[in-house]
Amino acid sequence: MNRTYAGGGAVRRGVGTAAAGGANLPALRSHNTALVLDLLRTAGEPGISRLELAERTGLTPQAVSKITARLRTDGLVTEAGRRASTGGKPRTVLRLVPGAGHAVGLHLDRDELRAVLCDLTGAVVAGRRAALDLGAGARAVVEGAAQEVEALLSEGVAKRTGTPEDIAGAGPSVPVLGVGVALPGPLDHARGVLHRVTGFPEWDGFPLRDALVRRLGMPVVVDKDTNAAALGLALGGTVGGADASFAYLHLGTGLGAGLVVGGAVHRGARTGAGEFGHQVVQLDGPSCGCGDRGCIEALCLAAVARGDLAEAARVLGTGAANLAGLLDIDLVLLGGRTVAAHPDAFERGVGAVLGARARREGSATAVPVRIAPGEVRGVAEGAAQLLLAPLFGRAEG
Repeated sequence: MNRTYAGGGAVRRGVGTAAAGGANLPALRSHNTALVLDLLRTAGEPGISRLELAERTGLTPQAVSKITARLRTDGLVTEAGRRASTGGKPRTVLRLVPGAGHAVGLHLDRDELRAVLCDLTGAVVAGRRAALDLGAGARAVVEGAAQEVEALLSEGVAKRTGTPEDIAGAGPSVPVLGVGVALPGPLDHARGVLHRVTGFPEWDGFPLRDALVRRLGMPVVVDKDTNAAALGLALGGTVGGADASFAYLHLGTGLGAGLVVGGAVHRGARTGAGEFGHQVVQLDGPSCGCGDRGCIEALCLAAVARGDLAEAARVLGTGAANLAGLLDIDLVLLGGRTVAAHPDAFERGVGAVLGARARREGSATAVPVRIAPGEVRGVAEGAAQLLLAPLFGRAEG
């Protein structure tokens, strides 16, 4: 069941794979196991005792012992020493083994590809970046993306074991859960099929997930770039609490939104939520690549192109104010390459529009605006979470 990639390193792959040092994934399907794993993940290196796991999950100590014994057998959990107890003998502390499983996060932008290999905690083990032409045709894009994934996995093997010479022949392997792919929408997240990507109508109806599964031979999940980034932010622990509601606005080669409501990514009944850039804010305005006129994306990108960042931020802020009024969100996060190049201008400009809206409504406080953390690889890391989150009971939408 192993596949050998460039460099000679083998990569264990796929749901259901079980091998020494890897994850016996069918055993992770139970809700209770996911609860335990999530607490182990959030406990980090210091770990957590079985008694604490029982108290925080509501499970019996016997149930926790069975679950953690199985997780230790699967190589996902190990002992992390002992902790003093308030009475009786010291408690054994357990911690998650980050390297027991990995996920690839792949961000396909209109002109660039980013790929990251993340361990079970979401930490980046290896990363790659390459030019990409999304208009080059499905076959070329799929093959180019697959080659970058293979190269990334080989780099991951090298970093896991030492020098490249260490992985010659049937060398050590990296246990891989699969590949999460994030790219501009609209698309069908459930089936992994693209719709009419703005500016690239030839992708309409293409089964990207199935094409990559055939090429790579491992599970693949496909979602919009904004949803992936929002998922990564929701799980990263830096944005509010577990029930936070926020909008992530991504301005790069296009404009979209990832919506998190009550701690969960909101995709909508047809996975079409978050097409933020194509709300019309100027009737009979300039043409947009989607075929409509006066879309916020067209207006915002045109302002950026002529160097009018204040106008671009004002337009973006208008859309953000619309979202705040519709969803009553707690926070607006800004990201994407264009925002990352001018963070102060966009944070200040969008914040000014939201502040003016709050004053008109007589509100004491405006919805806060912040720059999203980890922007350089944020979408790719979020794409990896499309595979990792379900293991911890954090599957969204």
